[in-house]
Amino acid sequence: MGLLLVVTALRGEHPPQPSTEQSFSSPLRAGPSATAPAPSPSAPALPPSDPVRLWIPAIGVNAPMTELTLDGTGALRPPPADMPAFAGWYGDGTPPGSVGTAVTTGHVDTREGPGVFYRLGTLDKGDTVEITREDRRTAVFTVDAVEFYDKEAFPDEKVYGSSRRPELRVITCGGEYTEGDGYQGNVVVYATLTDVT
Repeated sequence: MGLLLVVTALRGEHPPQPSTEQSFSSPLRAGPSATAPAPSPSAPALPPSDPVRLWIPAIGVNAPMTELTLDGTGALRPPPADMPAFAGWYGDGTPPGSVGTAVTTGHVDTREGPGVFYRLGTLDKGDTVEITREDRRTAVFTVDAVEFYDKEAFPDEKVYGSSRRPELRVITCGGEYTEGDGYQGNVVVYATLTDVT
């Protein structure tokens, strides 16, 4: 899809950033003989249904969701600045839990303080992201990796590319912050549907 996340981030302290141990290339933290994990086995896909709430227990996120669209340049609009506690989802893309790559995003911070995904960079492999949908099903995704990318080297195909199974990307701003340009990169969580409740 080649979407670019609009950087509207703001100021102050740097939010937590993922370490190399959280990336695809690093082993699980299970001792020196551990090898790099394969993606989580996926649960059967769900039919399309709009998401309404996102819960990430490990970092205390329990957020309503709002539908997002693209701007005239093809960039994904973030949730409005006056909705820092909302998570957004790309409404013309894959609904979370269906076959394909669903995309969610939210603010890391605003001028008033931390946003919904301020602590996203602290997630570990094996943590869960749960999304409640309009059909009253909850799609439970397991984190496969958390990675950071500079804006100039953002891997569009890796992040947004299609999948034959239900996957989720959770994206926010990250890296160094400069006045005028905002944050210089993005934190991306890769997760796979592993359960439905």
